[in-house]
Amino acid sequence: MPSDEERLRVALTRPARPSSDFDLNPAIVLPEGRVLRPAAVLVPVWLRADGARLILTKRSSHLQHHPGQIALPGGKVDAGDDGPVAAALREAQEEIGLPSAQVEILGELPTHETVTGFSVTPVLALVRGDFTAVPEAGEVDEVFSVPLAHVLTVDHYRIERRRWRGEWRRYYAVPYGPYYIWGATARILRGLADRVGA
Repeated sequence: MPSDEERLRVALTRPARPSSDFDLNPAIVLPEGRVLRPAAVLVPVWLRADGARLILTKRSSHLQHHPGQIALPGGKVDAGDDGPVAAALREAQEEIGLPSAQVEILGELPTHETVTGFSVTPVLALVRGDFTAVPEAGEVDEVFSVPLAHVLTVDHYRIERRRWRGEWRRYYAVPYGPYYIWGATARILRGLADRVGA
């Protein structure tokens, strides 16, 4: 049976569909000429002796964008960043204390448009060796991990809905224990799960 690393590498060679917060809401008409702000997130797969795990964060409830939500480490691409990979590595260092030396970049996933006006590039990566997370004060309330197998199993995803700006909005969710993983994070992970299972 192929290893988790092998499965991820093969998945990246398979076709990918576009990714957006609007995928499940085709009736929403997006404004022409909208300008999206570039951002990047790291999709950090931690290779451990007890099985691969995905590292996630719980954002601070005081943040302007997506307060209190489960997220992948990441943020805006700054002018000093050499592209989305550099931004994702920098943000992971800042938000969870992940040293870049422990990270092996596998590749980029399809960019994801969020309802908050960002074009997010997810960067799939492997994390090797021991790692003790250091949450960024004021930005991250918690750093935790979930089994990679959980988020790569398509049957674990469900479609839910809630009111947003006066309209019902549908979205993916893939809860794990006390953690409600939904929205952009769940959509990005669902896209990866589809490619791994293809």
